[in-house]
Amino acid sequence: MTELEIAGQVVELVRRLAGPDAQAEALVTRIDLALTRFANSFIHQNVAESGVAVRLRLHVDGRTAAGSGSLVDADGLRALVERTLAAARLCPPDPAWPGLAPPAPVPPSAVFDESTAFAEPDERAARVRAFVDAVGGLEAAGYCRTAYRSGAFANSAGHSAVGRTAEAAMDGIARAGGADGVARLCADRLADLDGAALGARAAAKARAAADPVELPPGRYEVVLEPAAVGDLLQNLSWYGFNGKRYNERQSFAGLGVAQFDPSVTLVDDPLHGSALPYDLEGTPRRALTLVGAGTTMAVAHDRRSGAEVGVASTGHGMLGASTFGPIPRNLRLLPAAARAVGGDGPASAVEAGQSGPGGGASTSAGGTGAVADPDTAALVAGVERGLLVSDFWYTRVLDPKSLVITGLTRNGVWLVEDGVPTRAVRDFRFTEAYPRALGPGAVLGVGRRAVRQPDRMDGVWWEAPPLRLAAWNFTGGASG
Repeated sequence: MTELEIAGQVVELVRRLAGPDAQAEALVTRIDLALTRFANSFIHQNVAESGVAVRLRLHVDGRTAAGSGSLVDADGLRALVERTLAAARLCPPDPAWPGLAPPAPVPPSAVFDESTAFAEPDERAARVRAFVDAVGGLEAAGYCRTAYRSGAFANSAGHSAVGRTAEAAMDGIARAGGADGVARLCADRLADLDGAALGARAAAKARAAADPVELPPGRYEVVLEPAAVGDLLQNLSWYGFNGKRYNERQSFAGLGVAQFDPSVTLVDDPLHGSALPYDLEGTPRRALTLVGAGTTMAVAHDRRSGAEVGVASTGHGMLGASTFGPIPRNLRLLPAAARAVGGDGPASAVEAGQSGPGGGASTSAGGTGAVADPDTAALVAGVERGLLVSDFWYTRVLDPKSLVITGLTRNGVWLVEDGVPTRAVRDFRFTEAYPRALGPGAVLGVGRRAVRQPDRMDGVWWEAPPLRLAAWNFTGGASG
């Protein structure tokens, strides 16, 4: 059976066992994941998994319950329906049940690349070899992964949807004398991952990060590379543009308020890349502008959070939304080029400046290797005195309402003087309110090319250009 036939069979079983007044929705997803992992400059793991998951949610006699399973034969589907009905009888009444998604047209999936969906292990291994060869004898570690998802949705209101998607990602580090350099990229096609370009970038940054000096804490002007900007987007999504948190007045978001610099436009855009065209509730997914030219315009809603405030779902139904809330998971910070000339596509490895002619790492700003792409170099050139930051990690929320975050820098920090990175700097701990750091007048420059950053979960990514910010609050050394 196809995924849509399985979903339809589950809905029909609910009608037969619970009566025509029962409301049911069924989601069937096939997932094929493959991962080639390397450490100490050789592949040590190649794994693949394939599975089908069936999720049923039903509302009967005023009560709501959900269940899931992986058996798609007749007995398995019947057992899923029976145990979900049994659970519903034990649940408390659900007066806030928002009802089922009505029939609506669902947009087609994003561009689907067959060769990525069914890539062979040797295709991933070839990119790992290219990465390892490009680091020039440095110690290398990381992964190359491919993912394929196909699925279908059906509910008892007569709505149905189908879709499929594929993605590829590579994330690697090179290490030189205890200093790490990183290069990451997520793409819709495996062919867009250039292992040699990524390896050359990581190696150049690792070598440039050797012998770091210690600087005093304080507020520094910064240039954040796309990996660091990705952390801003992730936390803004979870805690700011989350409809449940907004309804509970636990979000900084103020609709219609100019909370960000006019250069900031944030769009949750699942169909721009690898994501299914409908959400967990069957709602069609489309681009949602959260911030337009600095003004907060929307937050993400599923059917329940939207019903609480009298608005429609924005297509952000997801597992865990009843607890954590609906979260934008494909957030894009539009680059300067997108606003100026309409070029809104993600950068490939070469477009992102991750390699120079012949696959070697390009260098700029004094030839230090700290700046490995021309987009970042253009922002660094305007800094009189500040810091170039490659990456953030271990970020944790101190105050969800104002979104004050503490965390550490990682994989390279450099002192910039008169537009040139002059010295590697030891890692810092920082404490910063992310909305304030992107507030009116705080963004001094936005890069012209966006780079898509992979998340730990397939189908989730963050896409951003480098940013130049007026100030970032560094509170001490990384061990403090």
